[in-house]
Amino acid sequence: MHNNVLILDFGSQYTQLIARRVRELNIYCEIHPFNKIPQDLSSFKAVILSGSPFSVRGEQAPHPDLSGIRKKVPLLAVCYGAQYLAHFNGGKVEASEIREYGRANLSVIKDGEPLFRNIPENSQVWMSHSDTIKELPTNGICLASTSDVLNAAYRIEGEETYAIQFHPEVYHSTDGKQLLENFLINIAGVEQEWTPEAFVDMTINDLQQQIGDDKVVLGLSGGVDSTVAAVLLHKAIGKNLYCIFVNNGLLRKNEFESVLDQYKHMGLNVRGVDASARFLESLAGISDPEGKRKAIGKTFIDVFDDEAHRIQDVTYLAQGTIYPDVIESISVNGPSATIKSHHNVGGLPDYMKLKVVEPLRMLFKDEVRRVGAELGIDKELLGRHPFPGPGLAIRILGDITAEKVRVLQEVDAIFINGLKEWMLYDKVWQAGAILLPVNSVGVMGDERTYEKVVALRAVESTDGMTADWVNLPYDFLQKTSNTIINRVKGVNRVVYDISSKPPATIEWE
Repeated sequence: MHNNVLILDFGSQYTQLIARRVRELNIYCEIHPFNKIPQDLSSFKAVILSGSPFSVRGEQAPHPDLSGIRKKVPLLAVCYGAQYLAHFNGGKVEASEIREYGRANLSVIKDGEPLFRNIPENSQVWMSHSDTIKELPTNGICLASTSDVLNAAYRIEGEETYAIQFHPEVYHSTDGKQLLENFLINIAGVEQEWTPEAFVDMTINDLQQQIGDDKVVLGLSGGVDSTVAAVLLHKAIGKNLYCIFVNNGLLRKNEFESVLDQYKHMGLNVRGVDASARFLESLAGISDPEGKRKAIGKTFIDVFDDEAHRIQDVTYLAQGTIYPDVIESISVNGPSATIKSHHNVGGLPDYMKLKVVEPLRMLFKDEVRRVGAELGIDKELLGRHPFPGPGLAIRILGDITAEKVRVLQEVDAIFINGLKEWMLYDKVWQAGAILLPVNSVGVMGDERTYEKVVALRAVESTDGMTADWVNLPYDFLQKTSNTIINRVKGVNRVVYDISSKPPATIEWE
């Protein structure tokens, strides 16, 4: 892949959205921390600088060396990036008298500029900054203004360097995709060759080169990611792929049996391992969310180590890691804080002498689904909601017991089956129930009860990086609540979570 785009991350909450928009143009891109610029830039045909929560005037402001990029590779600087280029190159950035946040319109656009080709005057853009560019950098030429922001966009004469004060990647910038297309395709000449078909062909070839005749063991979860990874590997190495589906005791109701049955028809070599007792024992007495994730991750690896030893001469462990897992597990020197640890991201213990292969590591979730469709995987399987690796352990707040798991499995089954019956399942990105560590007073059959509270959660999203809660019909919520309280012993109250991400995460832990 020689038509790549490099996105330098300064810690903006929108950096992943830039990558999403670039990928939607069938162009491959990678996000790298601003302080870890690749030494070899030969494969990159364009560079984008992200926004940042920092001010360029602050002592902690990210300050990368762009000498290897400027005048050598077309550059688009977004928000903080635009202020950075101005501040350190002869311009002036000052605190704005008013915080420039929200919708604005480009009241003036310079004629004949390729960056604004097919973008009309008064085009709506999204601003999110507290500083403003008062004076352009040396050789800077203003390209666009709003009523409040004189230097909303500029370019630097003598080089293919462009800067915009607004965010083209967010939905509210109505012509943002057109601007990115103008920069990447018309100015930088990047080819649109990032397609599911191209990814499948390239990845199968790469896997064959990397793995050769070695054996690979893969942990299946029944979810989209591990299934697509398994089919890709199966096409690349055939019988040398050994799949293991572990029941960690934290799956949905009857999921262990139903998933094994599903895989029977896919030609994969799958073995089911019921290790539920082992996982529940490892979780005993642990309430801290990170503690639970780490206990599950360790037990998962221990179980895998035992099973891998049953297969002679295994060399690789395959994982269904995807790009949001990688992004959320890497801290960009402070700005992009690590949100949570992922038990399938990072190194393996020394005693587990396996190399790691991650064929989906650079894909967003919707890209994984498109690749799965290209591979001919069943639509129903590809449409399954994401389910967290630690399973119900992070949907049971507090310590884990077999009884709590049973209660939540029953509640979850009623909720998910109800979504399917009401034809709502495919309109939701992810849904589940959370068992809260509080009891609530209720009345059942004229008797006072003091039982558990469950929260229902349903969100809509494209890739899980941002999400909005779903406005489910009141009739559905009412019926679901009544069914749960009537059928699940130990629950007497149901609430619905109406928080979006950000600021809340999709999972509660």
